[in-house]
Amino acid sequence: MLKLAGIVPETIVNGPGIRMTLFAQGCPHRCAGCHNPDALPFEGGREYTVEKILKLAAANPLLDGLTFSGGEPFSQGSAFGELAAALRACGLTVWTYTGYTFEELSGMPDIEILLHNTDVLVDGRYEDGLKSPLLPFRGSSNQRLIDVKKSLYSGEAVEYILT
Repeated sequence: MLKLAGIVPETIVNGPGIRMTLFAQGCPHRCAGCHNPDALPFEGGREYTVEKILKLAAANPLLDGLTFSGGEPFSQGSAFGELAAALRACGLTVWTYTGYTFEELSGMPDIEILLHNTDVLVDGRYEDGLKSPLLPFRGSSNQRLIDVKKSLYSGEAVEYILT
């Protein structure tokens, strides 16, 4: 089960193309200036099965992929990982926003399936003092767009290049 603060069925601001964005309920980071403070408490939200989200995604043939945002998706790493694997098997891309850095995630338990099934990781805590509306798909300049496949292969964070 996924515990979600909300779903945006179609958006163009959380990754390239038309994407569905899922907002995880619960976040340990508590970044000052968070754009989604309702998603911070681990209490609340609504529960969804992986199958329900897959049906919602399949109902929209225009989707290029799904984006997992927060809250913190890696706090529900197993459930989001199961969904990510199923979405990629259907040919959809997966972007995951996280307050953790790629380096921090490498030693965490129960997150491997989500990390390995994420195409692009937007990593790092939001920092209000580094906010810029000019950054594509990020809120603050410390956050990175990480090509997960290349990063896992090389053992270090590799920047995702927007085309």
